[in-house]
Amino acid sequence: TRGAFIAAVFAMQGVGILAGGFVALAMPETARYTALVAKNIKQATQDIVCQTSWSSPPWMYLHMAATMNGIHEVFMIARAQTLIALCSTVPGYWFTVAFINIMGRFAIQLMGFFMMTVFMFAIAFPYDHLIKPDNRIGFVVMYSLTFFFANFVPNATTFIVPAEIFPARLRSTCHGISAATGKAGAIVGAFGFLYAAQPQDKTKTDAGYPPGIGVKNSLIMLGVINFVGMLFTFLVPEPKQKSL
Repeated sequence: TRGAFIAAVFAMQGVGILAGGFVALAMPETARYTALVAKNIKQATQDIVCQTSWSSPPWMYLHMAATMNGIHEVFMIARAQTLIALCSTVPGYWFTVAFINIMGRFAIQLMGFFMMTVFMFAIAFPYDHLIKPDNRIGFVVMYSLTFFFANFVPNATTFIVPAEIFPARLRSTCHGISAATGKAGAIVGAFGFLYAAQPQDKTKTDAGYPPGIGVKNSLIMLGVINFVGMLFTFLVPEPKQKSL
């Protein structure tokens, strides 16, 4: 049951992801948005009076918590991400809890990377077709399945395995190195995709960004990265039912 217990602890971040989405959806709009976009001057005035009464104290806690602005774009993204978290991310975590001791770490991680590769390529190659309004449901389904299989194993096993395979006197240090490497990959992925996904035509790029390889080619690149992750899984020892 060791793997399932560790996976259950890790799965609780799915609850945080889901709760964060609902918090973002519930946050009020800014007075500027209410006045200039919603055209409700009266409500905007009331919001300004209300918000200025509590806007200063939170500044003191700037280094204690992060805040989000309730602009329309963030609301739309939060709604989509909350739906994805509810239907794919959170179930993926708990599928890991259910199956990790049955399938083992190696097999389940190998399956996860393989399925992520498949669905990433399934999104990438017909990308121009999938982004058309009539086909967006298919895009969302495959995108959600990618998240499901990311959390139904690799996202969990890459946390669990380092907690099991290292000698006790080095376990915390080696687990920390593994975690730091994972976060470095997250930084590279987030910022790298932002630049890589820019259109190849420099007249169509977002302001301040150089031309990239486009979203389609970036998704293909992510599929290749998932495949490389699958290959590296063959180097991971199986700690199932072994004493620590």
